[in-house]
Amino acid sequence: MSARFEEIDWRPTPLGDISLRRRRDPASGDDVYEVKLGDEFLMSSLFTAGEVALARLGLAQLPDADLDIAVGGLGLGYTARAALDDPRVRSLIVVEALGEVIEWHERDLVPLGARLASDPRCRLVQGDFFAAVGDPRGLDPQSPGRRFHAVLLDIDHSPRHVLNPRHAALYQPAGLRALADHLRPDGIFALWSNDRPDEQFTSTLAESFAAPEAHVVDFCNPLQGGTSTNTVYVARKN
Repeated sequence: MSARFEEIDWRPTPLGDISLRRRRDPASGDDVYEVKLGDEFLMSSLFTAGEVALARLGLAQLPDADLDIAVGGLGLGYTARAALDDPRVRSLIVVEALGEVIEWHERDLVPLGARLASDPRCRLVQGDFFAAVGDPRGLDPQSPGRRFHAVLLDIDHSPRHVLNPRHAALYQPAGLRALADHLRPDGIFALWSNDRPDEQFTSTLAESFAAPEAHVVDFCNPLQGGTSTNTVYVARKN
């Protein structure tokens, strides 16, 4: 059994100090993995329903086999794993800004690390997702101009609550049009948000994508008691 609390790793980064922690849940006895950036909690293995739903809802609208998928943000790997659970997925790249987070997976310091790092369909790419969206070379440095069947994004807390002020441009019409350029015809853009559905953002999505939908994902929250929600936006390229 693990210690009640352990700081597995701590590093200074350009975005602030990042730390990976493991604690034992007193109720279940299970290990819970948490990531903090500065004083802010980024993610927890206790709450993964929204990350899994991002992949499942995004890929559900794709009828084709041999899918090429891009994920923005690695985190603890739950969106990537859920995408790889779909047998139609041929290839998956995950664009992650922090090399430290990629290293956690490659060193098997997080629960899904070994599986993602060893899956031949999956490639972890260190890079700035937001800069890559605005670059004609695109999201895959090994294949400039490559287009994907789906782009799944889970980096910011929401379109209104971003981790870095320069991320905000992506959620405006010009940014979303640039993102759509990296999708194949009828490709899917799906976005995780910690906020409730935002009608204004859904309207902005509709300027560049067809029939955007906001799906509310409910999950049990034992820390606060009762149920909490995330939102997953799903839209198809015009």
